[in-house]
Amino acid sequence: MQRLFFILGALSGCMSVAAGAFGAHGLRERISADMLTVFETGARYQMYHALALMVVAWAAGRWPGTVTSAAGWLFLAGIILFSGSLYVMALTGIRWLGAVTPLGGLAFLAGWLCLAWAALRGDSAL
Repeated sequence: MQRLFFILGALSGCMSVAAGAFGAHGLRERISADMLTVFETGARYQMYHALALMVVAWAAGRWPGTVTSAAGWLFLAGIILFSGSLYVMALTGIRWLGAVTPLGGLAFLAGWLCLAWAALRGDSAL
């Protein structure tokens, strides 16, 4: 799990930098300022949680178990749901995707709580 979460974090970080550059250089003249802000929010949160996945990789070596793994999977789900919905919404203008974004936010919150629980317990207990 350590290697997998580290790889997913590194790839997500790379994708976040690419998205940020695309937003700054490729979208500025193509979408509204409001939608550009939405896109940039997706890239920013993707980067935060790419780094969080790398923290999970470290934590999985220190406190292995289902709670630590759950944190990683929740961060990944959050990236897909939160950042992904914002990217698609900004690029397509499909506003109902805004209803998906909070689900990603909840996944992020749950991931952070799982990570805290794993550290608090210091073992693999659920």
